[in-house]
Amino acid sequence: MTATVLAIITSVITLVFIIDLLRRGVLKEKYAVLWLGVAGTALILAVFPGLLNWVTSTIGVEVPANLLFFVTIVVLVLVSVQLSYELSRHEAQIRRLAEEVALQEEEIRQIRREMESE
Repeated sequence: MTATVLAIITSVITLVFIIDLLRRGVLKEKYAVLWLGVAGTALILAVFPGLLNWVTSTIGVEVPANLLFFVTIVVLVLVSVQLSYELSRHEAQIRRLAEEVALQEEEIRQIRREMESE
């Protein structure tokens, strides 16, 4: 099996996997867009292997693999930043909800005390 065929098979499997995760509701659309883009780009580069060579010569990069690794690292860093942002946002939301629950529990205790004293 050649590298091109392996790359095409891997890209198609990845696309099908992401679409299946979307269909089942396991993966949110806002995250799937990035992964569909990555898998779609991988499929395009697998089907047209000369395209990567053309892009690297146009940009001025000597080795196509260097460009591929660089882009991959940039994408992974961006994903990490996005996930960190989402995590921070969810932590703040959880803290706010916990505070609201604590206030409501205290209010319920006060109402029960008032009802017991009547």
